[in-house]
Amino acid sequence: MSTTTKLIFGCGYLGQRVAERWKNSGHRVTIITRSAERAQEFRRTGYEAIVADITKSESLRQLPKAETVLYSVGYDRKSTTPGSSIEEVYAGGVRHVLAALDSNVSRFIYISTTGVYGAGDGDWVDETTPTDPQRDGGRASLAAEQLLAASSLKTRGVILRLAGLYGPGRVPFLDELHRGEPIPAISTGYLNLIYVDDAADVVVAAAKFDPKDFLTTNPGPRIYCASDGHPVERGEYYSEVARQIGMPPPSFIAPNPNSPRAQRAASSRRISNERMLNELRVTLAYPDYRCGLTASLGA
Repeated sequence: MSTTTKLIFGCGYLGQRVAERWKNSGHRVTIITRSAERAQEFRRTGYEAIVADITKSESLRQLPKAETVLYSVGYDRKSTTPGSSIEEVYAGGVRHVLAALDSNVSRFIYISTTGVYGAGDGDWVDETTPTDPQRDGGRASLAAEQLLAASSLKTRGVILRLAGLYGPGRVPFLDELHRGEPIPAISTGYLNLIYVDDAADVVVAAAKFDPKDFLTTNPGPRIYCASDGHPVERGEYYSEVARQIGMPPPSFIAPNPNSPRAQRAASSRRISNERMLNELRVTLAYPDYRCGLTASLGA
């Protein structure tokens, strides 16, 4: 088998930016994708690519050796293996990948979510806050975290609980705001965000640091809440989007109560990024939503 230094499962909005950083730093990067077409696209741009399906363990038998593994798989009902549940993609996928990896992996980075926490009441949350996921995505992500914590790679693992990713091409309700239409969102409660390029820098930093420096009496994956550390109320956020595109402040209508967006809006918490800043020593290029929106909308 060939040798590679970086292996990426889930090379989408975040993963592609991480791959680019690693490639530009001179690392060999191999991307695992279900799509033969996407594999060809990755190869044309200088990556190695393998067609495999994380929900099918037999497809992962020939993984190359890797120094660093990034598991950044999202759940998309339109592109995920038909019939696969979010539990099978997150926890099941991590289980299959961990079983298939060479034992010499020095770093396994799992992209989790702040959805592993409870509903909150506007309280501040950090890595020591008890988990209490309220939605399927949070429960599946927590199950994946627990699989990593029980694996042989636990002391070489890093869990990044990401706040909401945003950036170019990912600003919700932009079309409605341009048209001056009411947006189907709740205006109250806190949003926790991180600009996608800052999130990619956090991943790169997590691949470099030595978690042994921070092992406790209960060694396991080192957990970081990855956010910009500046929560914003939802109404204020969408008003700023409208202001930056030259439109009046938005009006709001109640979203479908059964929609994922409404379920997410039922939570209101403020995510602290103190451990991330202190230990990973990243400097955020977009430390609050205003400058991040300026970059997003300008792009």
